Amino acid sequence: MWILQFIPDSYLEYIVNATLIIGAISTFLSFFVINRILRWFPGMAPYYTTLQIVSVAVLLSGVYFKGGYSTEQVWRERVANLEAKVAEAEVRADEANSKIKTVVKNKLKIIRDVQYLVEDRIVERAVKIDADCRITPDTIGILNDAARNSIKDKK
Repeated sequence: MWILQFIPDSYLEYIVNATLIIGAISTFLSFFVINRILRWFPGMAPYYTTLQIVSVAVLLSGVYFKGGYSTEQVWRERVANLEAKVAEAEVRADEANSKIKTVVKNKLKIIRDVQYLVEDRIVERAVKIDADCRITPDTIGILNDAARNSIKDKK
């Protein structure tokens, strides 16, 4: 079946339809028309049954190939639809990822800003914090603010 990939679809469809039509016509002729012809040509009588069998075989093979070809086309259409959905989902995923990256950058910027503010407050009050080597309530408030990531200017 892999060799059928090298045949263009239009030729393959033509061959399948031709097989089906030839099988239908030859079956019709072998069962309904040849009886009348054999009256005038009795020498062809031994080939009559063989002709009927061959015509039915061609008709059945045409029906089989038509069904297989139609199924193949349905599956190709489904694959094309799914590929389109995948491409659309990839575009939406890229958009969502860019939005997420923007939100993460903004949050990281806010966290850095809070960190810098807390560091500045600690530097400003370093002398007061280190004066007695004790933790003052002011220091605890600064550390709590740093843990909460809240920007409260307690100057």
